[in-house]
Amino acid sequence: MLKIYYTDMKTGITAETNEFKRGSWISLINPSSDEIEQVCNNVHIQKDFIIYSLDLEEKARIDYEEDDNTTLFIVDVPTIEKNNESSMFTTLPLGMIVVRDDYFITVCSTKNRVIENFEKKQAKNFATYKKSRFILQLLYTNSSFFLNNLKQINKNIETTEMKLKDSLRNEELLKMLTLEKSLVYFTTSLRANELVMEKTMRGKVIKLYEEDEDLLEDAIIENKQAIEMSKIYSDILSGTMDAYASLISNNLNVVMKFLASITLVISVPTMIASFWGMNLNLPFMNNNMGFFIIIAISLTLTVLTTWWLKKKDMLN
Repeated sequence: MLKIYYTDMKTGITAETNEFKRGSWISLINPSSDEIEQVCNNVHIQKDFIIYSLDLEEKARIDYEEDDNTTLFIVDVPTIEKNNESSMFTTLPLGMIVVRDDYFITVCSTKNRVIENFEKKQAKNFATYKKSRFILQLLYTNSSFFLNNLKQINKNIETTEMKLKDSLRNEELLKMLTLEKSLVYFTTSLRANELVMEKTMRGKVIKLYEEDEDLLEDAIIENKQAIEMSKIYSDILSGTMDAYASLISNNLNVVMKFLASITLVISVPTMIASFWGMNLNLPFMNNNMGFFIIIAISLTLTVLTTWWLKKKDMLN
């Protein structure tokens, strides 16, 4: 999907357009080959940077192409992968390409909230021709969304933890494992984004104005806070999973112990009935009250066995 946005310098109004105007923002979301060719032909760049940004395994970094005078920023943005049973928080690369002093291009393989936030004009003081500030606004917004998703992960952990208290199933533990994987993805991506922002802070990649430096500092602070939150939640979740795994195992042992004790209690009258079912001369076989005597003996031994198991704490 190809969209072009342009901010009028006189009115300050940002609107979608069909023209490749100087100072416009070109948004590519899972673009087709024709759309990539169209952009490259109109802004006069090679398609390598666009292809890099669409690679899901691409790491956060900064690159520069001297021939086209273009700079590529790749950062990881948070997203949610949904399937039929559950959803998992993960990340994907977002490419930001500064083409000389003419165009600004964003490239991503799927829709994401960071780009939608600007497409819906929810960002303040946003202008397509202010490319340096645009990059910093994207970085700050991205860090904010990481924090929001981390808070959502924490809520999911608390909800799953409540279900785990009286559960002997693996379903809740599997949900916790999915959340732990999400935190690993977030921590790795946030640390990579931190390196990109620190490199940008040096001012050698793009020109930074005084007000831009404050915005970048805020983005770095938000990112560091997200890293700390991710690490804390990951440590808590790891400890919680270990504790509940031990708890579930212990509950299962208690159940098995109880069932073994019940089996032992039931086996007492069964064993006595088996003895007197043999074709041998045994006590009380010729007694008119023999049946009731044997029943009384069975009940007595069963009660004594139950008492002994209870005393040994085997029936709790």
